[in-house]
Amino acid sequence: MTARIIDGKAFAAGLRERVAKVAAEFEEKAGRKAGLAVVLVGEDPASQVYVRSKGKATIAAGMESFEHRMPESTSQELLLAKVDELNADPSVDGILVQLPLPKHLDEQAVVDRISPAKDVDGLTPVSTGQLALGQAGLVPCTPLGSLMLLKDQLGDLSGMDAVVIGRSILVGKPMAQLLLDANATVTIAHSRTKNLPEVVGRADIVVAAVGRAEMVKADWLKEGATVIDVGINRLSPEPGAEKGRLVGDVDFAGASQKAGAITPVPGGVGPMTIAVLLRNTVVAAHRREGMEVLGGL
Repeated sequence: MTARIIDGKAFAAGLRERVAKVAAEFEEKAGRKAGLAVVLVGEDPASQVYVRSKGKATIAAGMESFEHRMPESTSQELLLAKVDELNADPSVDGILVQLPLPKHLDEQAVVDRISPAKDVDGLTPVSTGQLALGQAGLVPCTPLGSLMLLKDQLGDLSGMDAVVIGRSILVGKPMAQLLLDANATVTIAHSRTKNLPEVVGRADIVVAAVGRAEMVKADWLKEGATVIDVGINRLSPEPGAEKGRLVGDVDFAGASQKAGAITPVPGGVGPMTIAVLLRNTVVAAHRREGMEVLGGL
């Protein structure tokens, strides 16, 4: 069998269209645009690319984009003061501090300082607690995007056996919680899991978020499983090539002959992350204004 390719790019484009429609309606009712503030500390090239693309996407969706670039040498005190300033700014609905931060800064302390009402990355202790309790908070973008793709493919996830490989606070743990909330039976696997291929082999749904190139092999998978590959790894360049190709945490060539459906890398989960960030921003804007969120978001 050959797996259906889950087109995250197309799904994300549809979500962004819906977000833009809801953002326009919000502007009309609230008399202002929803606003996303992104804070970038230092000169990390990958982070600069991400911030630029987030800014463009925010503006394209009809929202305000506020970029705050701070030098590599920024102190913890100054960065926390910037977060406090954005927390107090009524035109800002979402705050995203681009990670990773320079090594001398305490990332967790910075994230903890973000107002939960503006925590569009879903990483504060309050957001994490709300997710665990099944309350309406803001959810990390990549896991929520992955869940949207799964529901689009499979409909009701009730009773399905799901394995999440990876236990990070960015993806693994919130992904498992979202799957539990969708009534799946969930196993979190990680580097110390015994008989990992066997654990993965019983799953109807596999979410790979471990950060190791092509680790999950075709013979690990149950026939017809749905595979969400969150990994983005760059291989060493081939002779004469400038850059190595991007691959996920799953051996795509092999797995696509065994799985029922699978996300490619690139073009699968990646485009969903920014689309969900925009969705979270417009949802946060509505909640801050005491307005109901409509439009299928």
